[in-house]
Amino acid sequence: MDQNRAPIYEALETFRRMRIVPFDVPGHKHGRGNPELTAFLGERCVSVDVNSMKPLDNLCHPISVIREAEMLAAEAFGAANAFLMVGGTTSSVQSMVLAACKRGDEIILPRNVHRSVINALVLCGAVPVYVNPEVDRRLGISLGMERAQIEKAIREHPKAVAILVNNPTYYGICSDLRAIVKMAHEAGMLCLVDEAHGTHFYFGENLPVSAMAAGADMAAVSMHKSGGSLTQSSLLLTGERVLAGHVRQIINLTQTTSGSYLLMSSLDISRRNLVLRGRETFAQVVQMAEYAREEINDIGGYCAFGRELINGGSVYDFDTTKLSVHTRDIGLAGIEVYDLLRDEYGIQIEFGDIGNILAYLSMGDRKQEVERLVSALTEIRRRYQRDPRDLMSQEYIDPVVVTSPQEAFYAAKKSVPIRDSEGMVCSEFVMCYPPGIPILAPGERVTKAILDYIEYAREKGCSLTGPEDPEIWRLNVLA
Repeated sequence: MDQNRAPIYEALETFRRMRIVPFDVPGHKHGRGNPELTAFLGERCVSVDVNSMKPLDNLCHPISVIREAEMLAAEAFGAANAFLMVGGTTSSVQSMVLAACKRGDEIILPRNVHRSVINALVLCGAVPVYVNPEVDRRLGISLGMERAQIEKAIREHPKAVAILVNNPTYYGICSDLRAIVKMAHEAGMLCLVDEAHGTHFYFGENLPVSAMAAGADMAAVSMHKSGGSLTQSSLLLTGERVLAGHVRQIINLTQTTSGSYLLMSSLDISRRNLVLRGRETFAQVVQMAEYAREEINDIGGYCAFGRELINGGSVYDFDTTKLSVHTRDIGLAGIEVYDLLRDEYGIQIEFGDIGNILAYLSMGDRKQEVERLVSALTEIRRRYQRDPRDLMSQEYIDPVVVTSPQEAFYAAKKSVPIRDSEGMVCSEFVMCYPPGIPILAPGERVTKAILDYIEYAREKGCSLTGPEDPEIWRLNVLA
C-alpha cells in the first residue's frame, strides 16, 4: 500500500472544497453558529468537524476511506488488522479485554495495570488472576512480569483465556514479551498487550520489541502519547489469530456512533508521519533522553534510571525514551517536584508519584527545553533539598483480592469514613491520576498499609480520584 497516502485527510480536504450546505449535525454548521468556538479553534478546524456521510465513510462500519486508513495503519504497524479508536486508549484496552473475555473467564495480568483494564473486568465479569510484580526497593516502583511467575499462573489456572502484559510500564520497564506470547499460545491463551506508552517501538531502532513483532494477538496503542496524534485518538491492533469482525462488534458496543473526524484524520496523518519520519525522529528522542539522564545524574541526589536496571527477568528491557527520575534521595516526593516544576519554573511534566517523576519526551521536544528541565532540577535540589528519612518509599502494595471486580462493583454497599474502612472490602476505585494505576480496586480488602499510602499521597499533593466521594474522606465498601 502507498504509505504516502492519508485517505481520511484527503477526503476531508475534498469535502471542504465542495462547500456543501449542511442540514445535518453538528449544529455549529461549519463553525458559523458558534463564532467564539471558531475563533478559538480556527475556521479550518471546525469546517471539517463533520458527521458521517457516504463520501467520508462510517467508523462503525467502514467500507471506504476509513477502511483504507485502517489497512494502511495495519501495514505500518505490522498487524493483521487495525481499528481507529476515538475514545482514547481506555476504549482500546476495554475492547481488547471484552473481545477476549466473557463472564467467569479467568485472565492473567499484573496488578499494576491501568484502571481501564479493571474497568473492563467490571463490564464483562471476567476474573483477574494477578501476577504481583517484583518491586525495586530503592526506586519504589513495580517492575515487569517474570517468566517463572507466568508459568506458575498458567499451571495453576490452565483454563484462563488470556494473558495481559504492560509493554512498557509508565516508567519504561518491559517484560520478556516474546517469551510470554509463546507461553500464552502454548497454553491455548491469547496474549493482549497494553502498549499505551509504546507507539514508538514500531518505528524506532534499538528499542524494545513491539507487541505485533512479538506475535501478540491484540495491542492497544496510544497514538496520541508518543505518536503525535490528537488527544483521545488511539489504535487497536490485532494479529492473525483474532477474528476482525468479532472485534468490530465488540468495539461498537461501547464506542460512539459519532466518530470525530478531527481525531480520525489526526490518526491518519500521524501514521503517515511515523512511517516517513519515525526512525529519524525517535533516534533524536533517544539521544535527548540519554543526554538528559547523564546531565540529571551529574546534579547529584537524583537517579535518572535507564538500561542499567535490565536483569533479564523482571526488567527484560527498558524504553530509553522514558525520562524517569527518582527524587526521594533529595528529600522530596515526586509529586512535590512535579508541582515545583510547574509552579516555580513553568515546566509541565507527565506525572509525579511518591518517589519519582516522569518527563515524557517525544517528537516535539527540543534540546533547549531539556536543558531548561535539567537547570530547574538543579535549582530545586539547591533550594528545597531536605532529609529523606521520613519519606515513604513503596509505590506498589500487593492487593488482597476477596471477590471479582464486577461482583464487588454491583454488590450492596455502604459508605464509611475512609479511616474506618480497614478490614472491609472495597467496592470502588481509589487511584492517583496520573498514572491511573489503582491503589484499591473493587473486590479488594482495605488494609492499614493502603490507608497509610492514601493519606500520605493526599498530604504530598497527589491527585486522588475514583471514589463516589470526590473529597475521598469516605469509601464505599461491601455491606
